[in-house]
Amino acid sequence: MTSIDMLESDFATLPDLIRAHARERPADIAAADAERRLSWSELDAFVDRIAARLQQDGFQKGDRTAVAGLNSVEQMAVILATLRAGGVAGLITNSATGEQMAAMIADTGARHLFLDANAAASLAEQNVTAPDRIAIDGSDAGTPLADWIAPEGSAPAPVTIDPLDGFNIIYSSGTTGTPKGIVHSHAMRWQHIIRGAPAYGPKAVTILSTPLYSNTTMASFLPTLGSGGQVVLMKKFDARGFLELAQRERATNTMLVPVQYRRIMALEDFGDFDLSSFVVKYCTSAPFPASLKADVLARWPGGLVEIYGLTEGGATFILEAHQFPDRLHTVGKPAPGHIAKVIDEDGKELPQGEVGEIVGRSPAMMTGYNNRPDATKAMHWYDGDGNLFYRHGDIGRIDADGFLTLMDRAKDMIISGGFNIYPSDLEGILLADDRVVEAAVVGMPSEEWGETPVAFAVLKAGADADAVRADCNAKVGKTQRLSAITVVDELPRSPIGKVLKRELRDAYSA
Repeated sequence: MTSIDMLESDFATLPDLIRAHARERPADIAAADAERRLSWSELDAFVDRIAARLQQDGFQKGDRTAVAGLNSVEQMAVILATLRAGGVAGLITNSATGEQMAAMIADTGARHLFLDANAAASLAEQNVTAPDRIAIDGSDAGTPLADWIAPEGSAPAPVTIDPLDGFNIIYSSGTTGTPKGIVHSHAMRWQHIIRGAPAYGPKAVTILSTPLYSNTTMASFLPTLGSGGQVVLMKKFDARGFLELAQRERATNTMLVPVQYRRIMALEDFGDFDLSSFVVKYCTSAPFPASLKADVLARWPGGLVEIYGLTEGGATFILEAHQFPDRLHTVGKPAPGHIAKVIDEDGKELPQGEVGEIVGRSPAMMTGYNNRPDATKAMHWYDGDGNLFYRHGDIGRIDADGFLTLMDRAKDMIISGGFNIYPSDLEGILLADDRVVEAAVVGMPSEEWGETPVAFAVLKAGADADAVRADCNAKVGKTQRLSAITVVDELPRSPIGKVLKRELRDAYSA
């Protein structure tokens, strides 16, 4: 079966697609990082050798690997080899604490831990349950991959993969405790591949600078590989380095988070780079201000698509910003086959146009949280016909045309004096102020009001925080006024750009 036949079928697997691309275009480049470039035939053979060695070690269908490290061609090959051997790739959050990483590794139940020096340093003082450590970067983090891998020409025994078999475990972003392991099936990932493939294709060159353990990255990684495009991996993002790489590689696609777009667009020499090769740019994982979308549309060639959804699945919303420049304040409409509703605090469905919690269902929904049945059940909401929806945990409004305007995370909503305050409203006003570089608003305890909004902001040199606060408060109602602005050098963020509001609350309380 050809790769085109597979992409038009009801179900196929990514390992089989890679084999087909290697057969059809063996010399074309499939993957690259700063150290190496692999053709499709080289990638296919590399994946075979890793999968064969896993099976030699007794790896069975359904077993898990644990993969921890910075983006690299080797890390990518290990993930793909795990799938080819019939296993599930446990993607360990490399930016977490050593204690959290060790807990994630234990949660996977993996025997094999593939890691680099960066991950090894984080795990140095931890009790790691995986007995076999393989260093994917040639460091002394474990047995070097080059020594461990099966000999050239080796191939694994074929494994039949069913749609509901596990594909990967991705760990949710938690600031305390152990993040939940989100299990995705091959069927769910197939939906991501076929939905995204038309925007990529064999001529695509996709630059990925967010980590492979993130679903943000997977949203572009999977359809690029599945459709036969080239993946170019950055170990660590920096704005100018990204533009230099994009210009050199003649990039056509990328996935970036809002803070990355902001840093790129802020470069004074942005206009000096040749970005004419871009076809589509994507954004997800954090609020994307309408003003920033407009700036990207005005100055960066190619389309701009915002994706809103959960790593767990549910309903995904798509905003083709270049097609709907008057809807930049929204996150778009549900993707084909995706259904979304809005419910109140009691779980009752609300009429269209009302503000409430978003719930959604689609063909792309997680199997569940690994070893966490209670947490899985807490995600569930059922409509009157008994259909399962996932609770998104976000507050928003769906208009008559189906466009979703997000207010906030339900847990971030501030209740002050009995009134609901949405931090995003205040953040939008602050970010529209030329004196403000970045801003986040959190609710802090108040004896008088229960909670009160406090802003944390990165200001331009010479800006006066009191003046910024006064101007913001002049634009909102009495119940929304900021109690204070705390000036910070930078906002604490996860590797995919989410502001860690818990850290801000803790710092302010201290």
